[in-house]
Amino acid sequence: MGELIYTLCMLTSLACAWLLFASYRRTRYRLLFWSGACFAGMTLNNFLLLLDKVVFPTQVDLLPWRLASALVACLLLLYGLIYEKE
Repeated sequence: MGELIYTLCMLTSLACAWLLFASYRRTRYRLLFWSGACFAGMTLNNFLLLLDKVVFPTQVDLLPWRLASALVACLLLLYGLIYEKE
C-alpha cells in the first residue's frame, strides 16, 4: 500500500511541475518558474522516498539525500518568493 501512495505523490509532484513549467513558458511569469523548480525538487524527493522505502528498504539509507533534496526544493521556492518582483 505504501508503494502506491509514494508513487501517486511522486506523479502528482511531477504533474504540478510540468503544469507550472508549461504555464511559465506561456506567460514568462518568473514565480511560475521557481514554483515549478520547487515541485521538480519535490518530485526528486518523492522518487528518493520510493527508492528508500520500497526498492532498497534495508540496503541503503537515503535519508540525507531526501532531506537535502527537500531543502533545495524549499529554498528554490523561497528564493523566488523573496527576490522576484512583478
